[in-house]
Amino acid sequence: MVTRLRSLSLLCCLPFALISLPLQANSFFASVASTPPPGVSSLQHQLLQLAPSATPEALRLAAQALNCANPNAERFAVIDYSLPSTEPRMWVFDLRQHKLLFEELVSHGQGSGDAYAEAFSNTPESHQSSLGLFRTMNSYYGRNGYSLRLNGLEPDVNDLAYERAIVIHGADYVSDDFIAQTGRLGRSHGCPAVRQDITYPLIDSLREDQYVFAYYPDKEWLATSNFLRCNTLNSTHLAQR
Repeated sequence: MVTRLRSLSLLCCLPFALISLPLQANSFFASVASTPPPGVSSLQHQLLQLAPSATPEALRLAAQALNCANPNAERFAVIDYSLPSTEPRMWVFDLRQHKLLFEELVSHGQGSGDAYAEAFSNTPESHQSSLGLFRTMNSYYGRNGYSLRLNGLEPDVNDLAYERAIVIHGADYVSDDFIAQTGRLGRSHGCPAVRQDITYPLIDSLREDQYVFAYYPDKEWLATSNFLRCNTLNSTHLAQR
C-alpha cells in the first residue's frame, strides 16, 4: 500500500516537473541573450537588440557617444546617413523601457547629396546635414510646422545647429510616394525631416534634454570627436553647454 502511494505521488509530481523545466530553460536562455558579449557595452547590446536592421557600426558609435555624454539618458535617436534615403535610417529608442519607438525614413540636406548623403557641414547656408551628437531642446511651431530644436554638442562639427535652424520637422517630401516618383526622398536645408504622419509623436518622444546621434563614416570626424574618443572631462563639459 505504501509503495502504491509513493508511485501515485511521483506520477502527480511529474507533470509539474516537466512544465517547470522548459520555463527554467527559457529563463536561462533569455538571461544569456540579454548579457552583452565581451567588448560590447550594455547600451550597444540594447540598441542592437532593438534595431537589428541598423548598421552595427552606427549603433556602436552611438552607444559610445551617449555613454560618454549621459549614460542615464532616457530617450535616444540614431540617424545613419550611410544608408540611402530610400531606406529607414532613423531609430528612436526608449532606453528605460527597452523599446524601439520609431524606425523611420529621414531626409538629408540638399547640399549633402542626392539619394545618398556624402558631404556634411556646420556652415550656415550650406544646406548640408551635420554629424555628431545633439541634445534636444524645446518643440515649437515654425515655418515647417511642429518642430524640435537641436543643440549641437560638437565644436566645428554641429555646434552651429541652433544658429542654422537645424531642427527635426515633418515634410511632405518624406514618404514612400515621393520615393516611388523620384527614386529618393526630397531634401531639406540640412534638417532631419520625417514623415508628416509621425511628426507629433516622434518629436514629443524626444523633446527636452534627450539625445540625437547622426552617423556617417567621415574619417576626420571619427578621428577627432571627443564623444567618440570619450575624453570624459571635455565631453562632460560639452554635453552641459
